[in-house]
Amino acid sequence: MPRQTKSFLIDRFREMGIAPATRHGQNFLIDLNLVDLIVNAADLGPTDVVLEVGTGTGSLTAMMAERAAAVVTVEIDAHLFELASEQLLELENVVMLRLDALRNKNKFDDRIMQTIGSQLAVDPRRRLKLVANLPYNIATPVISNLLLAPHVPRSMVVTIQKELADRMAAVPSTKDYSALSVWIQSQCTVETVRVLPPAVFWPIPNVTSAIIRITVDPERRARIADLQYFHQFVKAMFIHRRKFLRANVVAAMKRHLSKQQVDAILDEMGFAPDTRTEQLDVDTLLAFTEKVRAAAPDWSL
Repeated sequence: MPRQTKSFLIDRFREMGIAPATRHGQNFLIDLNLVDLIVNAADLGPTDVVLEVGTGTGSLTAMMAERAAAVVTVEIDAHLFELASEQLLELENVVMLRLDALRNKNKFDDRIMQTIGSQLAVDPRRRLKLVANLPYNIATPVISNLLLAPHVPRSMVVTIQKELADRMAAVPSTKDYSALSVWIQSQCTVETVRVLPPAVFWPIPNVTSAIIRITVDPERRARIADLQYFHQFVKAMFIHRRKFLRANVVAAMKRHLSKQQVDAILDEMGFAPDTRTEQLDVDTLLAFTEKVRAAAPDWSL
């Protein structure tokens, strides 16, 4: 199969009379050593089912299909789907889906989960992994939502903006610490495999990127009694991250808890009056969420 070099891409796009679609975040990795690095970092084997969001030309897809049990690859762009189909047609363990991976910003398209479920059901030893050069504009919802999906991956090796990678790994009281940091770290370990300069992509993006490996930790996930509640509550607490924590809780819980009830929970947690959300580590936010959930179990954003 042709490798995804800059000249290959330019020639194929010219033949098809198309150009990369910025609205779909189409920046193609043209350093072939880095494509190899992604596959190696994913540590794929014969019991792995891979989800790839953003098939592109199918270059990464074909490499993964050589090692994995199956690859479920999703592409929204009709032209790229056609181009990749030519390259992947004969690979029997590749399932191509032409659709928008996200039904909305909070949920995957059901057809993706159904297809993954069918592939996992073939053998009880099979496990899911996400491996993808994620389009920048959907990287956050793809990664976040997979941790709430019917099928949760064992690991994710993805190319994303470095700025986003920094947010995922950020610690309390830093500018990058956010609801996303807490959500990811509450369930996973995060490591940067390689920082990528813009020049390794075509077209060249305006940002620095990174290959990261996110490994889901079942023990961490097991500590979270209600994943959906925790996800929503942390998001609510970080809407105004510089505000005092009390103000955020009162605003979020105004129809469920009185100010006196909020103050009682804050006192029980030992929080000072000037405590801010951005100061709280993951373990503290987990404990705090459970206190609030016990008092307001029916709350939602």
